[in-house]
Amino acid sequence: MTAVVEVKGVYKTFEQKGTWPWSPSREVNAVVDVSLEVHPGEVLALVGQSGSGKTTLSRCILGLEQVSRGEILLEGKPWSSLSEARRRPLRRSYQYIPQDALSALDPQQTALEHVVESLTVLGGVGHAAAVKQGTEMLEKLGLGARLAALPREMSGGEQRRVTLARVFALRPSLVVADEPTSGLDPDRQESVLEDLIENLPDGAGCILVTHDMPQARKWCNRAMVMLEGRVIEELQLPEGEPSHPYAKMLFDPWGEHDLSQSTAQ
Repeated sequence: MTAVVEVKGVYKTFEQKGTWPWSPSREVNAVVDVSLEVHPGEVLALVGQSGSGKTTLSRCILGLEQVSRGEILLEGKPWSSLSEARRRPLRRSYQYIPQDALSALDPQQTALEHVVESLTVLGGVGHAAAVKQGTEMLEKLGLGARLAALPREMSGGEQRRVTLARVFALRPSLVVADEPTSGLDPDRQESVLEDLIENLPDGAGCILVTHDMPQARKWCNRAMVMLEGRVIEELQLPEGEPSHPYAKMLFDPWGEHDLSQSTAQ
C-alpha cells in the first residue's frame, strides 16, 4: 500500500542574522536527515520539546516551508519539488490544523461561514451544498447550536472544533495537527483529541505534533522522537518503551535519567 507521506533524507536550514547589523549570519539546522513514512489510517506523533524541529518538519511536509535537501512524496507522487502553482490544486487533500485556533479564524465569520468558505474555495462545492455539508460537519462535532457564533463568542474548545470542521469537510488524505490542544484544560484537550482522531476520513494519515507524551501514547500508532532536528528514536505505541535518555525523560519526566549522552546517540 502506498504511503500517504514519504520523507527521504530531508534537511531544512535557516539563515540566522547576527545580533548586530555588522555581525555575521550563521546557518541553523532545524531538520537534519529525517526519513519517515505515514501509512493510510495511521496516526504518527512527532514528539519533542520546543525547538526540536517537529513543527518545522511538519510544515515542510505540507509544503509551507521549502526543504533545503531531500525529498517528500505525498501518496507516492513528488511534492517537495513542485512549484506552489502546481501544489495549489492539490492542497485540498493535505490539510493543516494550527496550534492557535483563534488567530487562524476570521473574526468576522461565523462557524458555518468558515466551513462553507473551505468547501467552496478549496473544495469547489456549490454554495447550497456547502451550507448543507458544513452544517452536518459542525453538528457532528457538537456545534449544531453554534453555527452563527463568531470566534470571540466561542470557547477555546469550540474554536478548535471549527478548525477541525473546515478541515474534515474537505475529506483530506493527510491531516497535520500542530499542538491542537495547546492552552486547553485537560478535559477539553481529551475531548478535542477524541474529535480529531475519530473524525479522520477513512484511509487518511495523520501527523500529530505534540510534546505531551500521554497524548501520543493514547492516540497514536507510532511516535518519532525529535531532538535538535534529528529523529533519535521511533516507538510503536501504545506499548513501546523508549531507550534513548532524552526520550525516556520525555515519557517519564519524574524519572532519573542520564542526559549526558542524549545528543551523541
